[in-house]
Amino acid sequence: MCQIREIIFVLTRVTLPQYRRVSADCYTGIMLRNPAEKSLFVLLLVIILLAGCGGLNPFCGSARPKPVLTALAPNTATLAQVLPGLLITVNGSHFVSSSVVLWNGASLPTTIISNTQLQVTITTTQIPGPGTGQIVVHTPPNLSGDLGCDSGGNSLALTFTVT
Repeated sequence: MCQIREIIFVLTRVTLPQYRRVSADCYTGIMLRNPAEKSLFVLLLVIILLAGCGGLNPFCGSARPKPVLTALAPNTATLAQVLPGLLITVNGSHFVSSSVVLWNGASLPTTIISNTQLQVTITTTQIPGPGTGQIVVHTPPNLSGDLGCDSGGNSLALTFTVT
């Protein structure tokens, strides 16, 4: 939920780290004596308010987007195809160089083709017989500190079927 007091709190922590928050509704010590300090604080507040709730946070420049998984190629295979190792192309968006493919929660060696395509090989180590596996793309966060930014995370899962 986007609330003005949270935005002001983030701004105060970033631009004026020497001041402390007493409670969620009460800020003390914000006495901006320096005109440059006042201008910066007001400018940052206006930028965030214009962006609106859920808009771009100017403090999140290094944040990695959450990956989006759209398709698997192939999305089904026979056990005979998996035995020697089957190359799967994972299609989506917002992939970065540190994104990895998870098979039922376990990380697989992942080849980055582009920001929209990854490749992995599955074998009978992942699926020893007919069944299904959940494929997810995970991107680790890339932020230090708490600036109210989301970074990285897991895509929604797609199911791979072995017959």
